[in-house]
Parts: sequence; C-alpha cells; structure tokens
Amino acid sequence: MYKNYKIILKRQWRWLVLVLVIAIFFIGTSSFILKSQAGDYYLWSSPDEKANYVFSKLYGQTGEMTIFEKYNLVADDTIHPRSLRSDDGNLKPVSFLGIILIYGSIVSLTSYKILPFLTPMFASIGILFFYFLIKELFGRKNALYSTLLLASFPPYIYYTARSMFHNVLFTVLLIVGLYFSILMIRRKRLMQIFSRKLGLNAWFYAALGGLFLGLSFITRTSELIWLLPMLLILWLFNIRKVGITKLIIFLSFLFLALLPMLHWNQILYDSPVKGGYPEMNNSIASITGASVNIIKSSMMGELAYNKKLLGEIKENIFYFGLNIKQSIRMFYYYFISMFYWLFWPGFFGLLLFIQKAHKWKKKHLVYILAYSLISAILIFYYGSWVFYDNPDPDSFTIGNSYTRYWLPIYLGAMPLVSMFLIRFTRNLCSPNHEPADLFQGQKLIEKIKLFFSHDALKTKRMFWANIMRTIIIIIIFFTSIRFVVFGSDEGLLYTIINNQQVREEKQAVLEITEGSSVIITQYHDKVLFPDRKVIVGLFNDDEMNTVYAKLVDELPVYYYNFTLPEKDLDYLNNTKLEKADLSIAPVQIITNDFTLYRLGKNE
Repeated sequence: MYKNYKIILKRQWRWLVLVLVIAIFFIGTSSFILKSQAGDYYLWSSPDEKANYVFSKLYGQTGEMTIFEKYNLVADDTIHPRSLRSDDGNLKPVSFLGIILIYGSIVSLTSYKILPFLTPMFASIGILFFYFLIKELFGRKNALYSTLLLASFPPYIYYTARSMFHNVLFTVLLIVGLYFSILMIRRKRLMQIFSRKLGLNAWFYAALGGLFLGLSFITRTSELIWLLPMLLILWLFNIRKVGITKLIIFLSFLFLALLPMLHWNQILYDSPVKGGYPEMNNSIASITGASVNIIKSSMMGELAYNKKLLGEIKENIFYFGLNIKQSIRMFYYYFISMFYWLFWPGFFGLLLFIQKAHKWKKKHLVYILAYSLISAILIFYYGSWVFYDNPDPDSFTIGNSYTRYWLPIYLGAMPLVSMFLIRFTRNLCSPNHEPADLFQGQKLIEKIKLFFSHDALKTKRMFWANIMRTIIIIIIFFTSIRFVVFGSDEGLLYTIINNQQVREEKQAVLEITEGSSVIITQYHDKVLFPDRKVIVGLFNDDEMNTVYAKLVDELPVYYYNFTLPEKDLDYLNNTKLEKADLSIAPVQIITNDFTLYRLGKNE
C-alpha cells in the first residue's frame, strides 16, 4: 500500500502542487474580501467596481439592467454616480456588459451574496487553465513554474481581491478560449466514445474555444484592438488544420456568446454595436465611415484620399492619443521598475529563446509573433494615456490602471521567465560544475568519479537544480506577496484599513441624511450610491447650480466634500449660490477633512 502511494505521489506530484496553490490562492483572496467587507455591506474602492456590483445584483435578481430615477426628469439627468449614465431618468451602466451578464446569470441561479467571490473562483480556474495552455506550448515543467509565477503575481492577486473589476475575468476567459482553440487544432480526444474519423472531439473544442473567446470579447470589448490581430495570426498559421467546418463552428459559438451583449446594447444604447462609452461609440462610427470611404475611393481610383482616411482611423483608434515617449516611460515604471523580478528574467529568457530559434516549432514562432504584436499595441495604446487612479499624479502604485490593462503582457512573459529559470539552474548544476572539479589532484578526482556513477551524478544534478528552482520561486513568491500587501499606498493591507475608515464615514453620513436625499459630492459617489441619490459636482457651474435649486424644492439636498474655509463659504453664499437663490450651511464635521453641508433656498 505504501509503495503504491509512493508511486502515485511520484507521478502526480505536479497536480498536488497545483491543487495546493489554487486552494491557497482562492482562500487568500476570498479572505481579503471577507476582511474588508462586513456582512451584507460591500464597499468598493472605485466607481467601476460599484457599478458592476449594483447592476450584476440587479440583473441577477430582476433580469433588468436599468434603474429609474424619476427626479432626473427634474434634474436634467444629473443624478447618478460615475460609471453610470442617465437617459430620460433611466440609470444605465457606462461599462462593458460582460461581467454584469455573466455574474448576474450566476446570481440568478444562486444568491447575490456570492458576487464578491466569483472573481476569486474564476481566477483560480484561470490558474489551472494557464497551466494547461503553457503545457501545450512549452511543456509541463515550464508550465508548472509559469503557473506558480501567475498564482503569486501581484496584479493578478490584487485585481482578484478587488473582485468587481473586469480585467481578471477577461484574462481568464481569454486563457480558457485559447486553450480550447489549441486543442481544436491539435485534434486531441475528449472521450474515447468520440470517433476520430468523425472529428466530433475537434468540433467540441471549436465550440468551446469560440464560446469562451466570445465571452472575453463582451467582458472587455475595447481589447478587440489587439485580440483581432492576434487571432488573425493564429488562424493564418493554422488555416489548414482549422479547415472550414471547425471555423464555422468556432465563429458560430463566438457569435452566440456575443448575442446577449448585442441584445442589451440595443435596449440600453439604441444600437447593438454601441456601448455605454460615448467616446468609443463616436470612434466606432468614425472608423466604420472611414473604412467604407476607403473601399469606395479605392474602387474609384482616388488613392490619395485614403491617406487622410487612414489618419482619421488612427486618430479614432488612439483616442487616448499616441505618445511614444509617454508609453515607454509608463512601461518602465509599471513593468521594468515595479516588477523587476519578472521583467529581467523574462528579458534574458527571451534572449535564450531567440538563441534557439533554429529549433523552434511553428507554435513557438506563432507565440513570439503574437506576443510581440499584442505587447506593442497594449504598450502604445494604453501607455499613451496618463491615468490618475491615485490622487497623487506622481505616485506609481499597483492600483493604477496600467497594471490591469497590461495583464496580458505580464502573463506572456512568464513562460520566458520559466525558460530562463530552468536553463540557469540546469547550467549551474551541469557536468562542467561537478563537485569533483573543486578538488585538486588527479587521483582524488578519479576516485570521486568512480564513486559517483553517471546516473547518480545525473540524479544529484537534477536534485540540486530543483532545489535551486524551488528556492528562487519561494523568493519570488515572498517578494510578490510583500509587494501586493505592503508594497505601495494601495496595497491590500492599506485597502482594508481604508475600507474600515470609509465604512464609519459612510455610516455617519447616512445617519444624518434622509433616505430620499440627494448628496452632491466629488469623491464619495462610489461610497454613498445606491443608499443615497448622488450628483458628482461642485458649485463652479451656474447651470448646475440652477439644477440644485430645482432639486431643493423637491428633496433634501446636501453637499459632502472637503471642509470649506470661512472665506470660501462666504463667497458661495454671497456670490456663486446667490445667483440661483441658494445658500449653504454646515451640518456636521464628519472627518478631519470632510464636512457635510446642506443647501437651502434664501429666505
């Protein structure tokens, strides 16, 4: 019996490691959520997270994706937090609908209480499928080390714990879709009862590949800018293996996954191809119009006009702007500097990989081409824009958007890191570094060589190489965990502390204000909504002040922001608000920095 267990352990130890790592990952990220939240009270640190949570819960419980706010008919659709929009009183998500549709569907079958833990569940599944995917490309040894790197990688942990962001869900769906797409090409069997002659197994994989990639599309539609070129490369290199039947099945299930998004886009935004972002809608319309004009002008021989049209397409694709220096600078801060333990081994791994180019298989060429393409697009597309997620513009922290937008770049580098790790440790323990060489005297060397047979030396070299790899992985693990917990102002520990403070702050505001009240704020909309109606605003716009005056006639209206100095309060009462026949008075100091004020009509 003992011998059987020993044989099983020897053969299946990788699976035991994977199961253990996945379990620790899920328990760790879920524990953060339990610690940072309290019962039914969920506090989200960004407007996007709050919007995704509210609408996922709403869709799961009611099948609806709008909230009617009747007072927006009076307030010119200004009552809504960030990441929501209001059209004729209907509050709608300003986001990609995939996470709402997927998580809401799960909620409809279970309970809304599972919502915060769905991303840890999907992320844990993603770790397993990342192992499967890398195993297909580089073998199981590389796959194991790459998976350990992923399970301890700070942004993957961080945005799993910040569980209502789209990015981890998108990344996992993409990994699963790519894995099944590879199996579609490889013609691997699903079950023995499937006939290889009929090709049912490949058809099944084609369906799953298309379905999961389609789900990734609806989760972050903006990523099509690099997803489509990547998939085109994969298809061109495997045109014959894919064939017509599998391609049709793949595209059919991909389109099937898109249907719910297209349906709700039509309901919410009056077009199946429009979303909640007005800028993106305008870009899609401009790109479509320019593309049609290029075809027309080409057919008519007016090729000179195409240059202008191509420039128009470029401007709409890069609506963040194209700033190469800025992109390189951000790449340095958010990869080379922030995750140096991933970048530098990955860089040297890439050099080793290129050095062996003469031994590449087609899959390796496709990998390097696809990875180079998507890295370039992501670096210059998102790197050109300056994101101010952190109030301090000079702060480079894990909570800034680059770390979640560049997850595909980080993950693509992990097999290269593993490649370097394997080669580095193997060379250190190679025959050229046998212990015998450390001694002087030919007779002693010969005795040692006789004592250690070739097989014994090989086993010992493998043992010490594995020991070194384990030590390096452990060092990387603790470096990563330290960074994600303590390494920046937005580390998980500080997020827990901040959430506890904000929870007390919110409770104080709710106790003072009426349930029907409107609160004007600049930063706390994500905290107070949906318990209170919120307007994101100040008093510097006379038109908005007129809207506030209308609302004062209907509802209690408050202002919650930084405490105003006496001279600023006088200026508002005697100049700015007086034009709208309004006045403002302090109600209560809530924190050291923030005070709650109430608006009223001048007597």
